[in-house]
Amino acid sequence: MNLKLIVAISVLVTTPAFAQGQKGSASPKGPKPTTADVQKVVQIISGDQVKTKLYCDLAKLNDQAAAADEKKDTMKVAELSKQIDATEQKLGAEYSKLMEGLEQIDASSNEGKNLFAALQPLDKLCSKN
Repeated sequence: MNLKLIVAISVLVTTPAFAQGQKGSASPKGPKPTTADVQKVVQIISGDQVKTKLYCDLAKLNDQAAAADEKKDTMKVAELSKQIDATEQKLGAEYSKLMEGLEQIDASSNEGKNLFAALQPLDKLCSKN
C-alpha cells in the first residue's frame, strides 16, 4: 500500500475527531517531522514483530476505509475509523506524533517526497507478509 494513501486516509478518517477536540483551533499539532524522526519510527516498527504486524494491519484497514469512502458507506468508514485509531495508538506515541506532523507536509513537495521515501521500508515489510 502506498504510504501517501495511508497518511491521507488516516487524516481523512481522523480529521473529524481532531476537529471536534480542537474546538476551532487552527494551529497544527506538534512540529514538522524530520527525516531522522521518520527513520526512528521505521526502526521502532521494523524492529518489533508485533508493531510490524500492527502497521501492516493498519495498511489493510486504510485500504478498506478508502474503498468504503469511495462507496459512500459512512457507517463502514466510521467503524473502520475506530479500528484505525485503536491500531495507531498501539503503534506508540512516536508513530502518532509522526502522523500528526505529516499532516503539515505537502506530500508533493520535495520535503514531503523525502519523508515519504524514508517510510518505504515499512511498505516493503508489509509486501512480504
